[in-house]
Amino acid sequence: MRYRLLGQTGLYVSELCLGTMTFGSQGFWAVMGGLKQNDVNTLVKESFDSGINFMDTANVYSLGESETLLGEAIKTLGLPRNELVIATKSTGIMDEKLPNDRGQSRYHIFNEVNASLKRLQIDHIDLYQLHGFDPLTPFEESLGALNDLVKVGKIRYIGLCNMAAWQIMKALGVSRAKGLEEFKTVQSYYSIAGRDLEREIIPLIQDQHLGLMVWSPLAGGFLSGKFSPGDSNPDNSRRSSFDFPPIDKDRAYKCIEAIRPIAQKHNASVAQVALAWILSNKAVSTIIVGARKLEQLQDNIKATKLVLDGDDLAALGTVSSLPIEYPSWMLALQGQYRATPPTFEK
Repeated sequence: MRYRLLGQTGLYVSELCLGTMTFGSQGFWAVMGGLKQNDVNTLVKESFDSGINFMDTANVYSLGESETLLGEAIKTLGLPRNELVIATKSTGIMDEKLPNDRGQSRYHIFNEVNASLKRLQIDHIDLYQLHGFDPLTPFEESLGALNDLVKVGKIRYIGLCNMAAWQIMKALGVSRAKGLEEFKTVQSYYSIAGRDLEREIIPLIQDQHLGLMVWSPLAGGFLSGKFSPGDSNPDNSRRSSFDFPPIDKDRAYKCIEAIRPIAQKHNASVAQVALAWILSNKAVSTIIVGARKLEQLQDNIKATKLVLDGDDLAALGTVSSLPIEYPSWMLALQGQYRATPPTFEK
């Protein structure tokens, strides 16, 4: 297992991060996996034994049950806390009947940090993330609350998820103007079948030196290798009952067809090639992989040993490339202004 710096934190995290959305079976989240404690223990142990030191959860996953199962697994397995980087999040609705059990108010953030610490059975959270954008709560309030929680030692670093480029930059601007803790990471959807992140977010991440955590790198299982045109429900895949994240399936099938010969060439799976393609992007700090079965996790872990060559990357880049939109084509033209050094004759 290789390790990469998480933005400018100075913290090294494994290239793969164990995602825990499959842990637990409360409410809607049961469709994600419905895993119980024994299965959770197996996946956590396999991850740690394979060198994964980064684990990501959220308060809303199975309404807290995911955090509880992860915390119990760490305790039961006796995993050393100082060898783990634990991340969680808040923003989503925890109780439909309670109007303040959601969002990014100081009230909710403080309540949820304390609840997550209790469920995870730990005394601090290494990375605490806002799980989306809250249009009703100013960044000044949310960042002020997070700043105070960092000061008292309940959290170490802060991050955000699923925000637009302007929202990320606005938040960083507020932190710098107010002298508050700055977001260090961005968690976003990115896959070879969904490269939208490259338009605005990845350039921002590189410019601001943020850590990128990729979720759903296999596009909700679509890039697992199980899907093919005409077969919409292979092996009762989760994608079949919960068609998310949205993708252009015709384009995704073309990607899969381009991946298959590369996978055969390297004696790898389609999923491993899809993951290795993401890892070839130096802007990526870690890929969050979730699993319902041990075999699935083991297959994903093997992707860290797969190195795609120049021909592989060129083929995959061509079939998955984004259509050029404004202002991209104008920026490309503007680049010509500096492409050739000017010459002057006297």
